[in-house]
Amino acid sequence: MIIDTPPRSALRTDRRTVTAWGLWDWGSAALNAVLITFIFAVYLTDSVGANLNGSVNLLGMEIDASPAQWYGWAMGAAGVSVALLAPVMGQRSDIRGTRRRSVRLWTVVTVLLMAVLVSVRNDDLIYFWIGISILAIASVTFELAEVNYFAMLNQISTKENVGRVSGFGWAMGYFGGIVLLLVCYFGFVAGSGDTRGFLGLPVEGGFNIRMVALLAAVWFLIFALPVFFRVPEIPPTGEKQLGFLASYRKLFRDIAELWREDRNAVFFLLASAVFRDGLAGVFTFGAILAVSVYGLSPADVLLFGVAANVCSALGAVFGGWLDDRIGPKPVILGSLGLMILAAAILFFVEGPLMFWIFGLMLCLFVGPAQSASRSYLSRLAPEGRDGQMFGLYATTGRSVSWITPLVFGWFVGIFGDDRAGIIGIGLVLLIGALLLLGVRQPTGDTAQLIDAPASRP
Repeated sequence: MIIDTPPRSALRTDRRTVTAWGLWDWGSAALNAVLITFIFAVYLTDSVGANLNGSVNLLGMEIDASPAQWYGWAMGAAGVSVALLAPVMGQRSDIRGTRRRSVRLWTVVTVLLMAVLVSVRNDDLIYFWIGISILAIASVTFELAEVNYFAMLNQISTKENVGRVSGFGWAMGYFGGIVLLLVCYFGFVAGSGDTRGFLGLPVEGGFNIRMVALLAAVWFLIFALPVFFRVPEIPPTGEKQLGFLASYRKLFRDIAELWREDRNAVFFLLASAVFRDGLAGVFTFGAILAVSVYGLSPADVLLFGVAANVCSALGAVFGGWLDDRIGPKPVILGSLGLMILAAAILFFVEGPLMFWIFGLMLCLFVGPAQSASRSYLSRLAPEGRDGQMFGLYATTGRSVSWITPLVFGWFVGIFGDDRAGIIGIGLVLLIGALLLLGVRQPTGDTAQLIDAPASRP
């Protein structure tokens, strides 16, 4: 079978289409950066769930856990759901020719769930359970949209510019997060007293943060609209449409076929899952280390977060340009190597200034590694299986998302110091890089034979 570009009717590679595609990334920061990471999640655990004291009876079991633990478990359950659903949903979109429709459907569902968060007050504990449930479900529907959105990459790029286009999308996501976080902080959150931000919104009942959720929903919808209409729909593959359970049987057959015919792609999925978890750990634990180890104030952490996103965005743009010239594998390995070096230096240095210098160096290379990973898979994906492959990409990533938190906590526990967690992050990045060493670089042309015997990396 030949891996080739999508049918001409599904291709549109002009700048307007690429911009429309990138705007979805820009808008998606409303969920990832504002709701799940920085603002609404903190509101849920620190304010809405503040009165969650003692054990909770769940299905006849008494469970004693903090709001942050309940939030983590809810998002963990969402991750399991994504791992189970993503590849099959991507496969069904490929077969039916409904990629753009799927992006539209799941994005709109996600936006509606985000908007419902406006009802989550902080004066009754019932809202905590409602809030974490809605946010967990929204994270699932978002990733179902993202699987098909990632699969669009081969429709809006060519083999000559796929790296730059992927880097552009990642950069748009980072910049979108920066802009919206600043708007939310200064407009809705900053200050003290009964009203907050330059809009003077009251804090009673969590009104100011609930308005952040509404703004985030509107923001995502507005910037998602262009991709709904600009990127062409793909044609059906002509394969027989299957029921949901039959789709899983087909998925397992396809994975077995992929293992026999293009084992290289399977090893890339495994390697990328590990190093992507390490990349996620940089942002997950960066703020914790900034305060507990290097002495940054909470205000400085916010400023560092903005600077970190700027560095990651600029790195993604440059990494995309480099990707098209030397290929994605050297970009990923080079980025991981420099991040490991920065982590090693951070382990030995002290003080805020050193964290600013080498912490930003770490963030500078997160963007190129993420972008090149996405372009790598787009070059490997068999014709008509883009959605399924990116579904597997999401699944493998979710299946190892416990590695960095576990290793981070393990090193902190062994040495009794948060600083030791840096070693854990660096170790995960190193393991991912070593696994990637054995994976073949995609050829310069996206068309390649996969029915020829593939040597084991």
